[in-house]
Amino acid sequence: MSKNTPKKSIVIIGNGISGITAARHIRKQSDHTITIISEETPYFFSRTALMYVYMGHMRFEHTQPYENDFWEKNKINLRSERVTQVVNKKQILEFETGATLAYDILIIASGSKPNKLGWPGQDLKAVQGLYHKQDLDTLESWSPTIQSATLVGGGLIGIELAEMLHSRGKKVHFLVRESSFWNKVLPPEESEMINQHIRAHGIDLQLETELKAIESNEEGRAKGVITHKGDRIESQWVGLTVGVTPNIDFLKNSDLALGRGVKVNSYLETNLPNIYAIGDCAEQMEPVSGRRSIEAVWYTGRMMGETLAQTVVGNKTKYAPGHWFNSAKFFDIEYQTYGNVSIEPNPEEEHHLFWKHSNKNQSIRLSFNPTTLELLGCISMGIRLRHSIFDQWLTDKEPMDRVIQYFNQANFDPEFYPTYEKELSLEWELSKAKLIL
Repeated sequence: MSKNTPKKSIVIIGNGISGITAARHIRKQSDHTITIISEETPYFFSRTALMYVYMGHMRFEHTQPYENDFWEKNKINLRSERVTQVVNKKQILEFETGATLAYDILIIASGSKPNKLGWPGQDLKAVQGLYHKQDLDTLESWSPTIQSATLVGGGLIGIELAEMLHSRGKKVHFLVRESSFWNKVLPPEESEMINQHIRAHGIDLQLETELKAIESNEEGRAKGVITHKGDRIESQWVGLTVGVTPNIDFLKNSDLALGRGVKVNSYLETNLPNIYAIGDCAEQMEPVSGRRSIEAVWYTGRMMGETLAQTVVGNKTKYAPGHWFNSAKFFDIEYQTYGNVSIEPNPEEEHHLFWKHSNKNQSIRLSFNPTTLELLGCISMGIRLRHSIFDQWLTDKEPMDRVIQYFNQANFDPEFYPTYEKELSLEWELSKAKLIL
């Protein structure tokens, strides 16, 4: 930041990965005044680690990557308030307490909220999602009285809750409306692997089953659920895990252009001057080809924060998310995906090389162009691979022959984990033979 650049007041709504990353990178390059507002927790924490707190693997303070004095040392102000209104014409925020705060630049990084789809009983006691720190606290308070729990929705938060409750000895019923778990994301073989893995842990996975209603006891607490098939499941706690939507209700009376989220251009600019949106709440008006307009993913939120920080300090930068990447864990099975792997590929544009271990929950799927043989993407189950290697291969449009030849470079830790280059190479030779035929 140039000495001649005027000092500005930067206000960030939200202390998740997007907002915190933006604040850190702005501070590295400027002496702007930075204020972060959050009603959830005083300090930034790793949201993906909440499950491990419940399971006893760590304490909540262990989820905080920075010491409590980090913020004061770096002159980043933290304010615990609920924002009720953005008054852009005056460039101020109004709070629930009646207080106000002026800004020169406003960054909205307010994240997501769990979906509710209008089921009878969805607002009863002991019915909740798992997104905020308060959700973890609420679940903890109910846990001693839970014998049987029902989860509604087959996403990543759902399977996290299944593992959490299972670790405490609770009976878990898992209602998934699809015919196979996460089959909108995973190909059939990987999806079936997860079905079997969930059931192997004693979870009552009920596919093609939807919630109809939640029953209440005399105290207004959930006591059971009714499925659309008419079955009743006794449940002292119900988890609603049917996805999330941008947390933007507090902006609906503002002049901001809103869709499902806060609409932004490729520079993360909103329709109003000096106001930006990043992370789960941002809706791209010009999404990169093949990408969704809203991506509620940790790593894209971090990238948006890094990108916007450059713009704020005077180096206007376009958001370029790069190749798609995501990772998750299904009980003991690690999942990673890179690039594009279609669930139902067009055979003229995409072929798959698929290898699965004969008796372990491990598989590798590589997608490639059948004409050029260049790598298009990868899905690995139970085998950890190196992000940087696949990112480079996708950028270089590496041909499959070289990918297979140098696949050992992609193994995350070959010293301690078995590798399967020979098996993958054999599958590739068989696939090439079929292509020639």
